[in-house]
Amino acid sequence: MKKFRKVLDGLTTSSPASAGGSPSCGSAAGTPTAAPTPRELDVHETLLSEHFHICKTVRHGFPYQPTALAFDPVQKILAIGSRSGGVRILGRPGVDCYCQHESGAAVLQLQFLINEGALVSACADDTLHLWNLRQRRPAILHSLKFNRERITFCHLPFQSKWLYVGTERGNTHIVNVESFVLSGYVIMWNKAIELSTKTHPGPVVHLSDSPKDEGKLLIGFESGTIVMWDLRSKRADFRIYYDEAIHSVSWHHEGRQFMCSHSDGSLSMWNLRNTAKPFQVTFPHGKSQRDGRKESCKPILKVEYKTCRNSEPFVIFSGGLSYDKAGRRPTLTIMHGKAITVLEMDHPIVEFTVLCETPYLNEVQEPYAVVVLLEKDFIVVDLTQSNFPIFENPYPMDVHESPVTCTAYFADCPPDIIPVLYSIGAKHKKTGYSHKEWPVSGGTWTIGSQTYPEIIITGHADGSIKFWDATAITLQMLYKLKTSKVFEKPKGGEVGRSAELVEEDPYAVQMVSWCPQSRVFCVVGISAHVILYRFSKHDANTSITSLEVRLQCEMEDVISPSDTENTVCATDPGGHSPQPQPSSPRSNTPDSVRDSIPCLRVKDRVIRMPPGYQAELVVQLLWVDGEPPQQITSLDLNSAYGLLAVGNCNGLAVVDYLQKTVILCMSTVELYGSADPFQRLTRSPRKNRQSTSDFCMRGLSNFYSDSKKRIRTSYQSLTELSDNQVSLDLERSKSPTSDHVNGHCTSPTSQPCVPGRPRVPGGPEGPRLSRRGPGRPPFRKAQSAACMEVSLPVSSLTEESRENSFSRSRSSSVSSIDRDTKEAVTTLQFAESYGRKLDTLPTPCLWVGTSLGLVLLVPMSIPMDEQERMEEPITVAPTGTVLMLKGSVLRFGFLDCSGGLIQSPYELWRDLNAPEDPERPRRRKLVNFSPCSSQETASDGHLAVVCSERQAKVFLMPSQACLYVHNITESSFVLRADVVGVSNSVCLACFCANGHIMILRFKSYKLL
Repeated sequence: MKKFRKVLDGLTTSSPASAGGSPSCGSAAGTPTAAPTPRELDVHETLLSEHFHICKTVRHGFPYQPTALAFDPVQKILAIGSRSGGVRILGRPGVDCYCQHESGAAVLQLQFLINEGALVSACADDTLHLWNLRQRRPAILHSLKFNRERITFCHLPFQSKWLYVGTERGNTHIVNVESFVLSGYVIMWNKAIELSTKTHPGPVVHLSDSPKDEGKLLIGFESGTIVMWDLRSKRADFRIYYDEAIHSVSWHHEGRQFMCSHSDGSLSMWNLRNTAKPFQVTFPHGKSQRDGRKESCKPILKVEYKTCRNSEPFVIFSGGLSYDKAGRRPTLTIMHGKAITVLEMDHPIVEFTVLCETPYLNEVQEPYAVVVLLEKDFIVVDLTQSNFPIFENPYPMDVHESPVTCTAYFADCPPDIIPVLYSIGAKHKKTGYSHKEWPVSGGTWTIGSQTYPEIIITGHADGSIKFWDATAITLQMLYKLKTSKVFEKPKGGEVGRSAELVEEDPYAVQMVSWCPQSRVFCVVGISAHVILYRFSKHDANTSITSLEVRLQCEMEDVISPSDTENTVCATDPGGHSPQPQPSSPRSNTPDSVRDSIPCLRVKDRVIRMPPGYQAELVVQLLWVDGEPPQQITSLDLNSAYGLLAVGNCNGLAVVDYLQKTVILCMSTVELYGSADPFQRLTRSPRKNRQSTSDFCMRGLSNFYSDSKKRIRTSYQSLTELSDNQVSLDLERSKSPTSDHVNGHCTSPTSQPCVPGRPRVPGGPEGPRLSRRGPGRPPFRKAQSAACMEVSLPVSSLTEESRENSFSRSRSSSVSSIDRDTKEAVTTLQFAESYGRKLDTLPTPCLWVGTSLGLVLLVPMSIPMDEQERMEEPITVAPTGTVLMLKGSVLRFGFLDCSGGLIQSPYELWRDLNAPEDPERPRRRKLVNFSPCSSQETASDGHLAVVCSERQAKVFLMPSQACLYVHNITESSFVLRADVVGVSNSVCLACFCANGHIMILRFKSYKLL
């Protein structure tokens, strides 16, 4: 449950001791001491706690586990019920409302009070609810609980005040809809059937009033018994005993005959003049066998019998296929005269309903469409065209077409970006849809007050990227991009290598970085690759540049229990080459000798790229000594600098994408230089590598086999492994936070990473493990979007040892890092800043945050002239500057001394494939990039806001003095954080693992 924490007031700034060794300043009384500021900080604070409240807007995507469907033919609105008690009401595009039953019981059936703005829901807890839809937020007016009987079927005739409710015992109750109380009129099952019948007829599976006489009620029992009950005389007009179970009944509009669907795949037609036997029995999908009998078929779960003025009637049903073919798809069959059309569905059919021109049962029905609710989709079939095309769905039901693995939200984008993306995306849309208007066209909606463009980007398990327009209430897909097209399809012998990191989805998207102004777009994939795209309105024939980076700690990473407690990773400086590796022959090499090869093969030929996003560069991390590359954990892109930075738990690489070169490739330890706050001792020889790695591998494989199905779309990507408990039962695991977050939840980033080793061919899990990179996190599919930005490989520390590691590593600047600790790069950001304390002018810098709570600054020298920029190398000089926080660093933000948010420099978009214009040459136009700053700006300095999993600090640059500290949470940890501008002010927004959203304001730069 999400809560907004109120803005906290009166907190004291931290003492120097509590700042974890950082140069903080403050006093215990809460009054900031005089920090070495260039001038008095004058900030006008406008944000108050009452400015924030949570507001439900809309749920995007397909309803989870749908169970029921209803349609109002007059108002033309649709309702979908779900297993969790949710009700989704849909009308014309933009009309979308979500309601929830407090009980959370599954919705069994929905019935509209047609044209009255009300809805009846029957739930699995045997309660009926009456919803009022005429108010802005639909609400329940009345509820009626059945204590002794279970509800199985409901029927509400058009313009009637009586709701008929059938039960599991075979009884039918009548409810007054206006007062929502039982009328007292009950049709008992033993009265409905003949007294001479000795067997119970079963639950009521159908109720309907006769189109000819609304005083007659047709009751269908599961066993095959059908009773026409006269409500006035309280007796049965006729009874039918059929030897096949009934699933549904549908009337002819004249009220003289009806059709039943049965469990043997047959349809029976009955005439009221002679109810002794059906006048027609058909098996639509049953073939005649040699002995004259029909072959057995699956049950027909529902049938609709609809008449037309100028043509034969429609008979539409679900199910009924023969049993002869295994694995056949679910089908909807449309019989129109002698023509039979079978529509195959991608998912099981939950329910369908036929849309007709009239709500009156005694008129010619004239069906024009059929709405089909599937388990994971929702389609509408056009019945007015002979080929029965489907309508293009205007709702964003296909958000999870492939599982979502990451999301990104962008507000206040350039106004031209949405029309441009839409026009490009429209060219690639599917064809063959019905040309008629979407039939669910009811309701009205108004555009919200905000006018700024909003875009949501989703990354998916199949490697696809979708851009969505989220400006209005509805979500509209603008453009779709497939990253898998950059790579060659693996040949039969190469499948093993591409599947090392992830068995099913080698192209799954982990994170994205997008610069809307320059339209440069970066995608990180789970196979340790980064793809850089540029946008063009013109198609192009071009080749993709591939850079291969050797970013791997070549050292012993797992310590055996016999090793000393305080030994740590020692880096081999020679193991990191700042140059890209030459392309290596890609053969099906055994794991033990795989070296300097990437996980996927980039297409090495000229490719025709259509208008839109076109791949320009692919950066791939390489295998080293038989070990696959660690997954990428952080990414940043800056279009003004022309640079791209990636980090993982081995180190950092910076790529110049304009010159297509790697300009920096170092381990995290090397970035510190002499300023390393930890004493890193050398390891003992690799004598115990085999046995220890075996131990870790067994732990991973046991964990993987137990939980691989449950782990894909939950917070389980925040799971840790225990040293002394290799097989974990996730459902019994305890959360270290005060609240449970879907089971076992620990911080995803403050833990060390355990890289793998070559697999043991004769090991017990050899075949399975060879398909997954050793030491990879055992999550292959859609990890939670909330934690994809910081999804690091799994640790092998217990909770206790993790806390000890956490406290000891910060207790002294010379203490050793605990065993198994590797420092991952968790966040990166390019900015105009001060790399050294004595700098007088801001220069391009890369801010690096690590999993041990340390911040490093990497200043760079970038030529200003466009020609020099393309020819001269960029110089990078890590300064060893270190700032410290508690917990893994998540986010940086930069403010000027008056409290305004400083935007990162960027390049304005230019179409590199557009025809050249001699009068207007294409030149780079940079915004906010000013190496030659004025003296006024130089004297001001700026403020850097750094947020970690547990702390937020404000540093004054260039002096690097810590002005204020705030401990955000002790009982949980922050998953996402950002410094955002709200109502002409700035605040820090944090989303915690316990489900809380916290808003912290800056007042005089005290974090509150």
